Amino acid sequence: MTSYLVELYLPRARETDFAAAAGRAREAAAEMTRAGTPVACRQAIYLPEEETCFYLYDAASAELVARAVADAQLPVQRISQAIADPAPR
Repeated sequence: MTSYLVELYLPRARETDFAAAAGRAREAAAEMTRAGTPVACRQAIYLPEEETCFYLYDAASAELVARAVADAQLPVQRISQAIADPAPR
């Protein structure tokens, strides 16, 4: 699988929405995996000063990540292939 970084805008006024959005991201990816299409949302990070969220996904393609973020109702700005540290978590 390849890693992808998803970027989206989240105004500070909606900062409390971050935890719910991260949960939706993980659940949408898990649902795709249960349906036979492996997708994993590995990490979510919010930068309040930048009003930006980043989500790290593993999937076979950017299109699958796009489907997962759409299912999670995330207003994605950009999806980019990424190289993530392979160290075990």
